[in-house]
Parts: sequence; structure tokens; C-alpha cells
Amino acid sequence: MASATQSVYDAAIRCVDDEAADLNELSQSIWSKPEVNFEEKHAHEVLCNFLEKRGFEVERSYTGIETAFKASWDNCKDTDEKRTHVVVICEYDALPEIGHACGHNLIAESGVAAGLGVKAALETCGDLRGKITVLGTPAEEGGGGKVKLIDNGAFDDVDVAMMVHPAPFNASTPTCLAIKSYTVTYRGHAVHASIAPWEGVNALDAAVLAYNGISSLRQQMKPENRMHAIISHGGTKPNIIPDHTELQIYFRAVTVEDLEVLSDKAMRCLNGAAISTGCQMELSPYMPPYHNVRSNLPMVDLYEKHMKVLAPDFIIAKDHHFKGSTDMGNVSHVVPTIHPFYSIGEAINHTNDFTTLAGTKMAQGPTLVQAKALAMTALDIIGTPSLLEAIRADFH
Repeated sequence: MASATQSVYDAAIRCVDDEAADLNELSQSIWSKPEVNFEEKHAHEVLCNFLEKRGFEVERSYTGIETAFKASWDNCKDTDEKRTHVVVICEYDALPEIGHACGHNLIAESGVAAGLGVKAALETCGDLRGKITVLGTPAEEGGGGKVKLIDNGAFDDVDVAMMVHPAPFNASTPTCLAIKSYTVTYRGHAVHASIAPWEGVNALDAAVLAYNGISSLRQQMKPENRMHAIISHGGTKPNIIPDHTELQIYFRAVTVEDLEVLSDKAMRCLNGAAISTGCQMELSPYMPPYHNVRSNLPMVDLYEKHMKVLAPDFIIAKDHHFKGSTDMGNVSHVVPTIHPFYSIGEAINHTNDFTTLAGTKMAQGPTLVQAKALAMTALDIIGTPSLLEAIRADFH
């Protein structure tokens, strides 16, 4: 098997540059029609059409998830030859009301661009044998699309996975927190709040005690851990003792293990509120649990090597304590993974300013540079078996 050479890299870079205008149009199409969790029908359609037109074998509604897709190209699929399978991730869901405030249109663009670059390079160098898949993963913003894809076997034959994420900073190994989230329901007994309040069981008292309990718990939390909650339903009228209240609560920690410790402590606060008020408590997951991102260091080294060539002024923070969470963390616990962040400006994710920035021309240059770095990293892994061995060793 041939290893990646400069001519192979050049083929990938040239392909991305040649497709730049169409890639921008693809990104703009997704940005202009924001769609939330599992409703990304327009994005699914335009991405599948784009990749199909360029020779990828596309499976729509992959593994039964309506807005997921798998687009693959394999230059040894008709043989028994062993080859490395690299997956590049696309995200394309938006946030309610504020649209693409996390730049998933750019993540989709970079994933597609990287896939095109790898395919072009494999076509150019016939001795370089491998499989590239652009995987469309819906519902990152709370729906856990990647969790469902993992459960459905989408990563069973994958060697490595990679994606990049726009942000106000650069980081090759960002700290993305593990998260659990719940809807907590308290049920009591409603009576007239003035005529016979002693006959009531006050579900609002339970909700308030629960909220105050987890607030007090923050003093005993590790500094990097996070808990946040809202009372999403607190009753109907002041003169009725509330018999039904709800909270939505998130727990976050640096590792899955720390998250279990934190959630156990929080559960005691929630149960204590039910016991002290005489209410019944019901607990239901608000979204699937997300794991912390485990960056594969040999893959990170490859990515950084290529970024230094592609963008010499690109300053990489090895780590950045980003306090968000992503279902790419779950992928990183299944296969070797990287999830670098790259700056497109000073706006902060999940704001209206970031939505605007994600739709500008200014975001295009950095996004395509990232796509090239991913493509070159993928080609290194495909062409050098010893690299894949080191990657697997670091993962295990």
C-alpha cells in the first residue's frame, strides 16, 4: 500500500478549492433554512443530492433515522482487500428561534469538503486503498443523533472518526463535558390555598426545595463541573396549592465517571425534596446522555502537523476548557476520534451574533482550511498502517 505523499495531499487540496463555490452555496442553503432536531429534511436532501452527484454511494434515512445519511466511496469494495475506513462527520441541525447559532451549516460543509478531498486523492493515487464515508448525523443539539446511530451499528466497521467545529477560539483537544439531563416532575394534592391549605401537598414547595438543594450542592462540586436547572412549570393560580410541577435539570462533568458521582449527589437533593414535602417524584431523561470527548492524540498530532502547513499563523491551544457538551463524545468512546475547534470570529456559540457570523463569507476560508486538514489527516491514516496501529493503541 502506498503512503500519502505531497502529490496526494495536493489532489485533495485542489479538489476542495475547485468545489469552493458550490460548497459555499451548500452551506448557505442549510444556513438559510434552519431545522431543529430530527426535522432536518431540507439539509438531508441537499447534502445527499450533492454527494450523490459527485459519485458517492448514498444511503438516505440511514439505519432508519429519517434525516441521517451515509455517503461512501471505496476504491476496493469489489475485492477482499483490507482497507482503512475513515468517517468524516456532518452536523446540520439548528437551534430553536436563533437558527444556526452553533454553525452546523459549516460543520456540514467541512465534512462534505473533506470527503470530496479524500475521494479525489484516492482516485489520483491508485495504490492508495481505502474507504471514506461522509456520515450525516442529525440532532446534535439535544436529540442525540449520534447516540442513536451508535446503537444502530453505524460505527461497527469504522476505524476512525473526525469532525471540526466552529467557535470563537482554536483548540485541537477541547474539553467537552459529559452530560445527563432530566425532566423532574413532582406530584402533590391540590386544594384551595386559603380555605384548607393544610389538606394540600404542595408540589411547588418540592420544586423550590429541589432547586435550592442543587444550588447548595454547588459548593461541594469540583470547579469544572456544572449543574443548571429551571422550573418549567410551577402551578396554575396562586389560590390553588400546586399538585404538579416540573423542573428541567442538566448535570455536566469532565468524565463519565465524575458525572455519575455528581448525579448521585444531585439525586439525593431531588429525592429529599419529595420526601420532605410528601410529594411523589417522577424522573425522565430530557435527552440521551452525552459522554465527554476523548481526543485521540496520534490523530491530533497529524491534524496539527497539517494545520501548521496550511495556515502557519493558526495558533492552536492544545486544550480549551469549553464547557459545552456534544454527542461526538459518545463516538469518541466507540472509535478513535478528533473534534478540533476553529475560530471564525469573536462571537460566542448559541448567540444571534454567531448565527450571523456562520452565514458570512468570512467563515468560509477557515472552514475550507479545516476540511483540507481533515482530508490530509485521513489520507495519512489510510496510507500508513503503522499510524492506525498507534491510533488504536492510544484509544485502548
